[in-house]
Amino acid sequence: MADSVLNTGYMGQNGQTIHPVLFNTVKDGSGTWYVPVTDANGHIILAATSNRIGTVSGVLKQVSVTKILEAAAAYHAADVLSESSTNAAGTSWLFAAVARANAAYGYITKAHVISETTAITPRLVLYLFSSTPTCELDDHAANTALLHADLAKYVGRIDFPAMSEHGTGCAEAIATPSTYGNLPLAFKCDAAADDLIGVLVTLDAFTQGVGDDMSISLTVEQY
Repeated sequence: MADSVLNTGYMGQNGQTIHPVLFNTVKDGSGTWYVPVTDANGHIILAATSNRIGTVSGVLKQVSVTKILEAAAAYHAADVLSESSTNAAGTSWLFAAVARANAAYGYITKAHVISETTAITPRLVLYLFSSTPTCELDDHAANTALLHADLAKYVGRIDFPAMSEHGTGCAEAIATPSTYGNLPLAFKCDAAADDLIGVLVTLDAFTQGVGDDMSISLTVEQY
């Protein structure tokens, strides 16, 4: 973005209009914001401050989370997928710093899930929240999302196509605006956070290899 002079003006000592100037060369819209102030001698000078003025378009960022699923037994349809089946020991999928700042907005434009296990074909669903939900988080437990108690923090859900692979590699599924899956998905982070919280659920029974991991990558457009 080129340097720009804003239309808002300030009156100088001699009646002249002084315009604040934004020197903006950073993709995220940050820059140096110069405003007129009076120095100790009563002269108008331009003082530099930092202030994000905004962007014409969003900035892309990719955030990934990997968990080794406990997967002690075959998953049933509508089971939660996490790292522990011990009561209250399972945790959510934390997509850290997905927004540019606390309480900021964005869009999820792509979601990619990859399992280290090959030859599995489940359809997975990722429920997203702006803070940790009260629904079930333990591995292999029956899913309880979406709970009414979590509505205020609920962002939405991403439906992945059935996982697949060609050969003997990792199984994967990708959701984009050109597939079904509810993308792009707008979000707003919590007032005190720049994260999103996920709960991963399978719609189909399948067997994950013991000790195998699963990764989820979100591509977001930050505003």
